[in-house]
Amino acid sequence: MHNKTIKELSTLLHAKQVSATELTRHYLDRIAASGHNAFLDVNEELSLAQARAADERLAAGLAGPLTGIPIAHKDIFVTRGWRSTAASKMLGNYVSPFDATVVGKFADAGMVTLGKLNCDEFAMGSSNENSAFGAVRNPWDALAVPGGSSGGSAAAVAARLAPAATGTDTGGSIRQPAAFCGITGIKPTYGRVSRFGMIAFASSLDQGGPMARTAEDCALLLNEMAGFDERDSTSLTVEQGNVREDFARDLHQPLTGLRIGVPKEYFGEGLAADVEQAVRAALDEFVKLGATLVEISLPKTALSIPVYYIIAPAEASSNLSRFDGVRYGYRAPEYTDLQDMYKKTRAQGFGKEVQRRIMVGTYVLCHGYYDAYYVQAQKIRRLIADDFQAAFRDKCDVIMGPVAPTVAWDLGAKADDPVANYLADIFTLSTSLAGLPGMSIPVGFGQGEKNAKRPVGLQIIGNYFAEAKLLNIAHQYQQVTDWHQRAPDGV
Repeated sequence: MHNKTIKELSTLLHAKQVSATELTRHYLDRIAASGHNAFLDVNEELSLAQARAADERLAAGLAGPLTGIPIAHKDIFVTRGWRSTAASKMLGNYVSPFDATVVGKFADAGMVTLGKLNCDEFAMGSSNENSAFGAVRNPWDALAVPGGSSGGSAAAVAARLAPAATGTDTGGSIRQPAAFCGITGIKPTYGRVSRFGMIAFASSLDQGGPMARTAEDCALLLNEMAGFDERDSTSLTVEQGNVREDFARDLHQPLTGLRIGVPKEYFGEGLAADVEQAVRAALDEFVKLGATLVEISLPKTALSIPVYYIIAPAEASSNLSRFDGVRYGYRAPEYTDLQDMYKKTRAQGFGKEVQRRIMVGTYVLCHGYYDAYYVQAQKIRRLIADDFQAAFRDKCDVIMGPVAPTVAWDLGAKADDPVANYLADIFTLSTSLAGLPGMSIPVGFGQGEKNAKRPVGLQIIGNYFAEAKLLNIAHQYQQVTDWHQRAPDGV
């Protein structure tokens, strides 16, 4: 049962061949027996109650395509009834009184929440080792990181602990863990998915998106996930009237005539040979499907790292200032006065990486440094976006390349070198800075320690609001390959 896609499970549910309660019980049992540390909170009573409600909708003929399908949420989305911690000691026992818009949309569709998923603390990291509740283990190789910050989401789907999961992508945090764990994940255009109820890291970059095994499943999830939300000031109005966009509408369109831009900057020094081999083989497959490869240049790719690590920490230092021990969350047990309480609460409640980014962000926003760093970074951000627009205008329909320079690294290998972690995001940051949609699909394997198989992901980048096109392209590839069907040993 757990090896079936969302589309296949939906067919079984509507045909009454399995109930939502049976399906939920199956996944809860798998979660209880797993050792990946992907889940931070599970509430069987609540999950089974939602499953019974889904069964009632199915019996009454009121079910939609996702009714009864289990899903797990990254612990960045506040969820009523479950702890919402952002994988931080600062929110270790916080239970939200309301649902994030994304959580509410899936609940309205009749999906069943299995629990909350581990992530890097406040979504800050590329390996899921920054969680206050321990690192997640990659289902393909227990010695490897699952990627981050949505590592728990990617690991849960790859290990078949959930058929679907939510993730968030600030600088690559859906695409990179999807690549490292061999699943499909898409970061929509900035503003497509509501950020209301998403615990903020960097407000001009954070974007929620779905993670599943196939592009078709991601399209079904995005149909429910996307849409305007008046409670989110950055939410975009794209739909005409009350007609929601169908992201699955173009899944079966042929790729004949598609122009694929291949950035030369993505295939230079630093790209591992095994990753390049898998990505090149995938590009060749697209040529067989009727596409044409066009070499392009994104000359400011290398600047995306310093730009991102100025803008994102600056926004983080502002967003995380609310965690002071006064209103909610962790409070230091011993202090002498109010200021001492602030200092001790934040020193004890935040992990090292979060503290590091707060300090960097506070520095670049200080008087005397704001113009020199933050303003300049915003100017370069615009130039990075212009590079993409020039490519889409003059040369290509979509852009493809690797998601990350290497396969997943070993747990602890970069723990003492934060810059090495930052450099691993070189191919995903510029897409986020430009606000463009991008996705990762599995295209093969590289080699880890002791010749262990570690997945390789292909990144597909489109112009604004091109999610349906990206999903079509990915779906067509997945019709002629089986990388998305591969499962870790023992699953």
